[in-house]
Amino acid sequence: MNSLKETHFQFPNQTAFYKGKVRDVYTIDNKYLVMVVSDRISAFDVVLPEAIPFKGQVLNQIAAKFLQATADIVPNWVVTVPDPSVTIGRICEPFKVEMVIRGYLAGHAAREYSAGRRQVCGVALPEGLKENDKLPEPIITPTTKASVGHDEDISREQILARGIVSEEDYVQLEKYTRALFERGTEIAAKQGLILVDTKYEFGKADGKIYLIDEIHTPDSSRYFYSDGYAERQEKGEAQKQLSKEFVRKWLIENGFQGKDGQVVPVMTPEIVKSISERYIELYEQITGETFVKPDSENVLVRVENAINNALSTL
Repeated sequence: MNSLKETHFQFPNQTAFYKGKVRDVYTIDNKYLVMVVSDRISAFDVVLPEAIPFKGQVLNQIAAKFLQATADIVPNWVVTVPDPSVTIGRICEPFKVEMVIRGYLAGHAAREYSAGRRQVCGVALPEGLKENDKLPEPIITPTTKASVGHDEDISREQILARGIVSEEDYVQLEKYTRALFERGTEIAAKQGLILVDTKYEFGKADGKIYLIDEIHTPDSSRYFYSDGYAERQEKGEAQKQLSKEFVRKWLIENGFQGKDGQVVPVMTPEIVKSISERYIELYEQITGETFVKPDSENVLVRVENAINNALSTL
């Protein structure tokens, strides 16, 4: 199948290139970022050997849809989406914090809680909660954006005390985060989903705050199915999640968790096709739209042409 594994383009006025785990990012004229969302897939901090057809398109189109659906709340970095797998946007200076917001006690917050801690990032949590319970109100639990190593929890007080973000900007980031989460929750509910937690990244350009990167994708957010949620909580059962957890599960079942000496299991064409189909399912569940596969032309040629055409009009 024709997947987008990697790119090596050269564009007019290109000033930098960065290859991330799953994204290839081109800087144009030190003014625009061209983000190509490849079909590479990572799990346990390892990029798997086979690309997953349409995965990049799924993530890019979900992000584009939600950025457009929230543009009335906060301006975002997007200038144009010239191809299903590409977003071109303005360069912003990122704030060195990620704004994580949680409506439910899940993931990292649940692990902290079960270890006996009743504060996450300086936010107090009530006694008597179970994993995946709804919180009395959504809480913001920021993390630092580490240039090396893992991101770390940080409190509002520490962010302001260290001067990582000015108080004026941070108050605005909190307002934007709560409003975005509320909108995301409303959209998810219409699709029979619960937006459990998510993260937002912001940057600044010409003194103005912009929402950057992706939002509300299954890679940056956790979703539960709302149907049966209450019954599963009542019985103490695991919640049905909408995420790429199925990929991790397949790897674990085949003896791989990213540890030294472990080998990625063989990704047969059947496995690759099944993962691709699951990503398309994710897209349709989250957006409520039918996934449209692009024409079966050479994907690299299609993407390069779309970017060149878009850049010529900027």
